[in-house]
Formats: sequence, C-alpha cells, structure tokens
Amino acid sequence: MGIEFLGIAGLNDGGETQARSGASFDKDYTLRFARAHEDNGWDRILFAYHSGAPDPSTAAAFIASKLDHLKILLAHRPNVSYPTYAAKVFATLDQISDGRLNVHFITGGSTADQAAEGDFLTKDERYARTGEYIRIVKQAWTSREPFSFDGEHYRFENFVSDIWPHGDRPEVSFGGSSPAAYAIGGAEADIYAVWGEPLADTAEQIQTITDAAAAAGREQRPKIQVAFRPILGATEELAWEKAQSILHRIEQRTAGAAPSSFVGDLKNPENAGSQRLLSIAEAGDRYDRALWTKPAAVSGGRGNSNALVGTPETVAAALLDYVDLGVDILSARGYDFVNDTIDFGRYVIPIVREEVARRDAALAKASAEASDELKRRAHHDAA
Repeated sequence: MGIEFLGIAGLNDGGETQARSGASFDKDYTLRFARAHEDNGWDRILFAYHSGAPDPSTAAAFIASKLDHLKILLAHRPNVSYPTYAAKVFATLDQISDGRLNVHFITGGSTADQAAEGDFLTKDERYARTGEYIRIVKQAWTSREPFSFDGEHYRFENFVSDIWPHGDRPEVSFGGSSPAAYAIGGAEADIYAVWGEPLADTAEQIQTITDAAAAAGREQRPKIQVAFRPILGATEELAWEKAQSILHRIEQRTAGAAPSSFVGDLKNPENAGSQRLLSIAEAGDRYDRALWTKPAAVSGGRGNSNALVGTPETVAAALLDYVDLGVDILSARGYDFVNDTIDFGRYVIPIVREEVARRDAALAKASAEASDELKRRAHHDAA
C-alpha cells in the first residue's frame, strides 16, 4: 500500500510557541526548512493559505526551482481567482516542478477571513462554489478542446488552456467535517484531509467519507490524510516534559495574541472540524497510545493541533494504528519547525516505512500462496 509523509512549508520561523524573528517571507528560512524535509525522508510539504499571508504559489515555485525531489501541496481558496486562471497557474507550477504538484482546495472555515478578501457567501454556498471550481479546474487541466460552463457560480464560453500539467493531472486534496464538505469532497477529491482525532472518531470519519463517495457514484473513496503535531523525547517522561513546556508557551502566546480574522473565537469556532476537536478535548486529554488534546483545547481547535507524544517508537506505533484504519498520508508538523522535522524524519519515518513495507510484503506473499493453492487445486481437479 505504501505511505506518504506530508510536512509544512514554513515561510518564517513564527508559530504557536514563538513570534517570528523577521519578515513574513524569509526566503533563506523557507528554503532551509524545505530542505530539512527533502533531506530527511519526507515526501511533500504543504504551502498553506491565509488572507494576509505571502502568496503560497509564488513561494512554492521558488522551492520547486531549488529542490529536486520534494513534492508540493498548494493550498488555494476559490474566492481569490477565477477557476480558468487558477488552472493555468497550477499547470505552470506543475511544469516548473516536473510534475510534483498537488492542490488542496480550501472552502474557508472562517467567515471573517473570507470577508477580508471580499467573499461574503454563506458556508454552504462556499462549498457549492468549491465543487464547481474543482470540476472546472479538472476539465481545464485535461481538455484540449474549448469548453463552456454555465453553473450557479461560474459561467464562461469556449475556454481552452495552452498550458497543461507535466504529466497526469495533479491530485485534488480537500478537507472539511460538515455534511456539505463530505458531499463535495466525497464526489470530487482524490485525497480527503482530516485532523488527528482518536482512532474511533477517525474510523467514523473515514466511513462517512466512504459513504459520501459511494453516494456520488464512485467505486473507490478518496485517499485519506490525517494530521498531527508530534512531540518526541528519548524517553516517555522526557517527551511529556517537553509537551508540558510546549503547552505553557502556547498558552502564553495565545493569551497575548491580538484578535484576527484567522484566529477567530477560540471558544466558539464556526468550522465543524475545530468544533470536533474541542468536543474531543472536553471529553478527555489523552486517547489511544499517544494522542494528546490539550494543544487543541488551548488554541481553539485551530487547524492541525492535536499532538502525538512519546518516544519515536511510541509515535510510530500510534501512526501505524491509523494506517491500520486505512490512512494513506500522514501529515506531521512539530513546534520547533526545522529541528522537529529532522528528528521526525530520522527517527519516526523509517520505523513506519519499514513496518508498512513488511506488511505489504507479507500480504503479497499470502496472496501469491493463495493463488498457487488455487492453481494446485484446479490442476488436481483436472487430473
């Protein structure tokens, strides 16, 4: 089955535990952080989106031109450009990167942050628009003949692009935890992204996504991506000491943060994913092998905020529990960005990859033995 590891593209060194030390786009830091992923076994990094942040597609093109193997996941909001234009931007970036691009479409979990860029649609209207947007982009990537579209949110006539993806079209990534999100993502996504939740809740979400894909007439559900914040230590005790120190810094930084459209109401977030994380945190601090919910609780369930705490062996075993559920992509982001990326790549990724490879080999062997047995029986019956 294989497994893919997704990290984050940091454009500066600021985060939940510290203010950035320089500009919002620190070119040297961005390259150093990306190279830490490429040199330590990661497959891909996400270039995130926020209304006031530097343009992620330009930053992604910069990294694609500097690194040879690291793949890109580009976050994009449909409200910021027309889909035919976006399709050309994506295809151009895929050419620059020699086919290393996937695109993550963000419908928008904060009404205030959407309004900051002139988007005043309701949540359900935004999801309907995203569905149209994805369909148009896919067709623009693959059509060599002019095509027209007449939908609820977009209308155009006889568009054909003169720039296409490098090879096969990029995969479409999507996330969300509301009924509208499941319906659109189940129908259109190649990859469905969820935040790290307890195993039972993740299994429930995977089943919901599977059902949504079936309802849309698909034979297979999207690949599943799940995201965590790993906190590693040489021993369990040291890992938990580190976790408590990180929590204290998050609390201090959150208490001193100025209100913004991105952060929103920490106690009453409007997006369903954050509501789920806060509900889980309210029910308990620790789940399964290593899942820790306090970082999500103190940050309002904003984004990828549940942690996996323990030794590399413990965290790897916890990740493999999610692989057992059918997860295809493991997304991880530490708090000390560069150093945590290196440590996770050196000490966790090899354990997970080796075990997945062992399981794949055992499955292939069992399948071959079963096939040989069927052939033997057929030969015996014919004789």
